[in-house]
Formats: sequence, structure tokens, C-alpha cells
Amino acid sequence: MLSNKDYSQMRFDELLSEEKKIKSRKTIIAVLVGLVIGIAVWAATHKGGFFLTIILLAFSLLIGSRYLKNLKGIQAEISRRNTV
Repeated sequence: MLSNKDYSQMRFDELLSEEKKIKSRKTIIAVLVGLVIGIAVWAATHKGGFFLTIILLAFSLLIGSRYLKNLKGIQAEISRRNTV
């Protein structure tokens, strides 16, 4: 999940399989982010501390943004190759 691959060096069929693999993780990522946000809200409302809440929210944003960055990178490379 946190790997940075160079999509321009991959073959087209590898790109398609990588896109399919990343899209299949969509539900797992959404559940994980939702769980972390739920824990952050619970911690904020049950005197868990402001610091813990900020850390958990930042962690969930990191997970979500990394997922979207990888997916958009693959989709951009696929669309670039389709237009050429």
C-alpha cells in the first residue's frame, strides 16, 4: 500500500492488473479510515485527549491520500498510453 512504483516503466497489462488490485482494496481502505475516524471521535468525546484525536485523524488522512495518489497515478498513466 505504501510503495511508490514507477508506473511509466510498467507494461500496459501490468498497469491494468495493478489498477484492478488497488481498486479491490477500496472497501478495505474505506473501512480502515472509517474505523480510525470513529476511534478519534470516540476518544474526543470520552476524554481520550485532543492529541490522540489529531494523530488518528492525520493517520486516516494519510492512508486515504496515499491510496488516491496511487490510484490516480495508475489511471493517468493508462490514459496517457491510450491517447498515444
